[in-house]
Amino acid sequence: MSRCVEAAAVAATVPGAGVGSAGLRPPMVPRQASFFPPPVPNPFVQQTRMGAAKRIQIFLLGIILLPIRALLVAIILLLAWPFAAVSTACCPEKMTHPVTGWRRTITQRILKFLGHAMFLSMGFIVTVKGRIASPVEAPIFVVAPHSTFFDGIACVVTGLPSIVSRLENVQVPLIGRLLRAVQPVLVSRVDPDSRKNTINEIVRRATSGGEWPQILVFPEGTCTNRSCLITFKPGAFIPGVPVQPVLLRYPNKLDDVASAREGTEDMEERAVNQPQFMPIQAPNDEEKRDPVLFASRVRNLMAEALRIPVTDHTYEDCRLMISAGQLTLPMEAGLVEFTKISRKLKLDWDGVRKHLSEYAAIASSTKGGRIGIEEFAEYLKLPVSDVLRQLFALFDRKETELMADFSLGIRIQSLIDKDK
Repeated sequence: MSRCVEAAAVAATVPGAGVGSAGLRPPMVPRQASFFPPPVPNPFVQQTRMGAAKRIQIFLLGIILLPIRALLVAIILLLAWPFAAVSTACCPEKMTHPVTGWRRTITQRILKFLGHAMFLSMGFIVTVKGRIASPVEAPIFVVAPHSTFFDGIACVVTGLPSIVSRLENVQVPLIGRLLRAVQPVLVSRVDPDSRKNTINEIVRRATSGGEWPQILVFPEGTCTNRSCLITFKPGAFIPGVPVQPVLLRYPNKLDDVASAREGTEDMEERAVNQPQFMPIQAPNDEEKRDPVLFASRVRNLMAEALRIPVTDHTYEDCRLMISAGQLTLPMEAGLVEFTKISRKLKLDWDGVRKHLSEYAAIASSTKGGRIGIEEFAEYLKLPVSDVLRQLFALFDRKETELMADFSLGIRIQSLIDKDK
């Protein structure tokens, strides 16, 4: 029962907790060091709303522009293929040595020009801010927020650096040859040591002293709606070398480029992209030993420049969100800020997924997801007591019943499980 008391103490710090009070959230405890709810409830869905006139305009423009743009993109890809073939001729699929000499110099310049032409043909106006670092100054670019396929613009403006890609992608006709031209770091889904090998390859290239091209990484690891920066994965920061943060902005009146969109798929006649190259960030000794710390500092700097918050969501939250939908729950039920949950409660993805299934069974058997004190006690496998009543009252919304909350439930259940 001591864990139940601890859970009540933790719950009492949530904004708005408490009966008839403003809550007891202590200002000295940072949100990321607590169980406070995130400032952005769902960073994975973009809702686009528009009137009938705008829909008609987009429909008419799509009829005219879509075939023209598709034809121009196809022509540019066909023009680029011979240069990519020359650049990678006689090179193995997984490159062990960098492409050098005239093949690297000439073909990269031509492919970069064609890349600019392709995005211009798709209606993008690109304005670059800041100075691009050389390979010796910053071997790695970290780009955020990642929200769409069109973020590939960052690869073009940075001079076609290497990227991390699946091995299967280089086997796709036409596109695969173009991908090989940027000398990617390839990841194999069937290799059990793939993650370790990928990290080792990134370290090898990043510490080559400019022999290899720079590496471009989207550290969030998935697409968001650009309302916040989610957890940065540490892969780009493990080498312990200086990195250059790159901010991506789409200051369009209508946000119609985000992949994390819910609602109408649409297309405007033009879109603006503003990559901004921030000052180079070098790790200190502590950050070299702890890449997560380095990643967190860089993320905070980027979020401050973008004027958006940070959250502890990660790709695993996106997977849980999909699982919640499959269990006929609101998709937001699966958003638990997985990084924080796994760190504070020592839970892996399978453990959280199991709790989600149990929660779905409870939600489906109750009054629209609402539970009383008896169901609350049964779920926690505890007797009804004064302490449990206090804990229940902290989140009671109707004085007699509580809206079942998976994010809250998993925290309380995990604390109690540890005491058993």
